[in-house]
Amino acid sequence: MDNKEALIRFYRLLRQYGHNDSHSGNISYLHDGDFFVTPTGACADTLESKDLVRCTMDDTPVTAASLDQHAHRAIYRHNPEARAVIHCHNPYTVALTLNGEDFIPVDLEGQYYFPRVPVISISFKTYFEHSPILIATALAEYPVVVVRGHGVYAQGESIETAYKWVCSLEQSAKTAFLARQAGTFSDDHDLTLE
Repeated sequence: MDNKEALIRFYRLLRQYGHNDSHSGNISYLHDGDFFVTPTGACADTLESKDLVRCTMDDTPVTAASLDQHAHRAIYRHNPEARAVIHCHNPYTVALTLNGEDFIPVDLEGQYYFPRVPVISISFKTYFEHSPILIATALAEYPVVVVRGHGVYAQGESIETAYKWVCSLEQSAKTAFLARQAGTFSDDHDLTLE
């Protein structure tokens, strides 16, 4: 499977499993020093590889590309290992981080992959101005980051790896949410694995 096919496949999976609605989120991957990204307003159900937009690494905006193209560009610039970026709107993750506090997974897998997930607060009014450098800087240290009230950004050496991070994070957030609903966990418990 080539990268264009992989991008389409994983973009549809994000929609299928409730990480995005029909027209939200974006994915990109590096290719020959540039990157391909989903177009602005892309529909996961109908997106085709011919619709993907090529962006250069300079700061020239591409009209058809996702509005998050500048964040993707900054992530690649600040993270030499990154070969793919996913942005999605994981509902449990977003809900549990609205308080602006970093997310600490309560489950084994979550703590194994990311013992702490940083949560960044960015004003919605100046989001596109400030988000690229804030997200890129956080992803230089962590595989995944949450923008409070907005969604998740992940980077990886492949689209599949970035997909793994967003799915693992959402599973951890769902587990924490259900544990709180069941009364088997509260924020004052320390389940840090040692």
